[in-house]
Amino acid sequence: MSTIDSFILLAKYNQLMNQRQYAAAATLPLAELQADKGAFFKSILGTLNHILIGDIIWLKRFAQHPSSKKALAPITQFQQPTSLNDTIFTDLNKLRVEREKLDQVIVEWVSQLTDCDLEKCITYSNMAGKSFSKNYQSLIHHLFLHQVHHRGQVTTLLSQCGVDFGETDLIEIIDHCDT
Repeated sequence: MSTIDSFILLAKYNQLMNQRQYAAAATLPLAELQADKGAFFKSILGTLNHILIGDIIWLKRFAQHPSSKKALAPITQFQQPTSLNDTIFTDLNKLRVEREKLDQVIVEWVSQLTDCDLEKCITYSNMAGKSFSKNYQSLIHHLFLHQVHHRGQVTTLLSQCGVDFGETDLIEIIDHCDT
């Protein structure tokens, strides 16, 4: 499997897991979604906001890469986050709508990347203004791993609230091989 195909698989997995996670979260009352559970971003809603914020920040950086300007043009409609722990949306349904838009952009974007694009470096500044130049492919891996990390936290928080999230393994969507 090529790196591009792997990214497409991860983008589709990300989209599916986000759909399921938001559906599971929707079974809880708002007070439970907002309750401080002692997680990095306190609550289920806080963690879901953080995942969205992280994606927006990285996708805005990626949109500066010549290969991604057109595919990531929709990201310009998203406001630049000012903090990793901002709560952009206090309403789960509004947050879900933005998550769905972003997930679709991610699927379409990675589908348009080429191997040549991935070999390049991008230069970006972090939220403190410090500049870095890193391999594009590695940063895309970071995008997906960041989401998985925090979705795992949300799954734990949901479990603590009595919500069984169910299957989370990537193997569920990996195609079967013909032997």
